[in-house]
Amino acid sequence: MSTTPSLLVEDVAFAYPDGHQALYGVDLRIEPGERVALLGPNGAGKTTLVLHLNGILRPGRGTISVAGLPVTKTNLREVRRRVGIVFQDPDDQLFMPTVGEDVAFGPRNLGLPEPEVAARVAAALEQVGMEGYADRPPHHLSFGQRRRVAVATVLSMHPEILVLDEPSSNLDPAGRRELAEVLDALPVTLLMVTHDLPYAMQLCARSVVLDRGVVVADGGTRGLLADPALLARHRLELPYGFGPTRA
Repeated sequence: MSTTPSLLVEDVAFAYPDGHQALYGVDLRIEPGERVALLGPNGAGKTTLVLHLNGILRPGRGTISVAGLPVTKTNLREVRRRVGIVFQDPDDQLFMPTVGEDVAFGPRNLGLPEPEVAARVAAALEQVGMEGYADRPPHHLSFGQRRRVAVATVLSMHPEILVLDEPSSNLDPAGRRELAEVLDALPVTLLMVTHDLPYAMQLCARSVVLDRGVVVADGGTRGLLADPALLARHRLELPYGFGPTRA
């Protein structure tokens, strides 16, 4: 029996107003519960694709649906609830006086009753290991803690798919490990945009390589990272001494 995919991107092409063609016909299907890394060099079109997933950008050609719901103007409110995007800089998402108010912002915008809002805040903070921080100002937290709170602001909306933009960037080794433990335990579909190839292998069984606006590879992460010719063609580099077949 076929299931409705969490994300279905079909033949999506997009050009910016200045004429720069960023996507040339992207196809991507992610099943419920899958964890997929989106890899590729700078300028490959990764961010452009992500901004299509919740309707910030609209394709010039092709269609996108989230859990069967087309990403169209009329569906934007529900699509944006279903697609939780965690941006690279947590300060882009944290703007309220306290952690709890930041995590409550989305559910309150949905018009949920306060007891439900409070329950979602408590559950989301627990999922990211930040219970007990609800009354703290976000700017008093470490960078890694702010990134986990940014994840909680999205989890409180009960998304269908969690999209993370460079989640390991600027984290120290402990923060990187703590975030990986959080992400590994989340019962959600995950799409992770990253240049951090070991992190991709740690968290995502499948990887998709995007380059020059097209999908050039799609398969098991370990196998893709063990293909030096593929990595070299698309300007992807493993850290010195890291062997995907041994890790």
